[in-house]
Amino acid sequence: MIPRRTVAFAAVLLAASCGQGEATGGAPVAVQTGPTQVAVFAGGCFWSVEKNFEEMPGVISAVSGFAGGRTASPSYDQVVRGGTGHLESVQVTFDPRRITYRQLVDRFWRTIDPTDAEGQFCDRGAPYGTAVFATAAQKADAEASHRAAVAVVGAARFVTPVRDAVRFWPGEAYHQDFARRNPVRYGGYSRFCGRGARLRAVWGEAAGE
Repeated sequence: MIPRRTVAFAAVLLAASCGQGEATGGAPVAVQTGPTQVAVFAGGCFWSVEKNFEEMPGVISAVSGFAGGRTASPSYDQVVRGGTGHLESVQVTFDPRRITYRQLVDRFWRTIDPTDAEGQFCDRGAPYGTAVFATAAQKADAEASHRAAVAVVGAARFVTPVRDAVRFWPGEAYHQDFARRNPVRYGGYSRFCGRGARLRAVWGEAAGE
């Protein structure tokens, strides 16, 4: 499926939808001073997933990219055209002494709409699907968190799966840290897509942004 682009910003916001930013800036540099672990999440637009995790104490870095597909080293253009099987994803590097994997997964659910099988908010199509990619060591915590989230939302509506971990491919440098580098554009995108309102409709006061 070729994603349908429905975002149309006013000129002052320079008209952007997820992933369509200027080719400027670089990948985030992580300062690691002790043992770290990684986790991978697909939550629709990687701008939003990256932003949500980077704001959490104990998270060292969040890198936008792709996971779950068949094509090696996919480009953004390949993924959004469809056919590679990849989801826009974020690889989170975290300090397990400060934050647990379970806490990350618990937070993740409340920053997505797990009832939407066709994308997230105004980003539609297969590349904007959602998933938790869990290693064998992470699977028990991921599934326990999944069960707890399903109990809140309802099994009949909850469509986001826990999937086996697969290789993560970092995206192009200009995708990294988009929300931080472009706060006005990101803010306009988020408001236009109705992220906050939809998350509150699903999660109530427990919703993340």
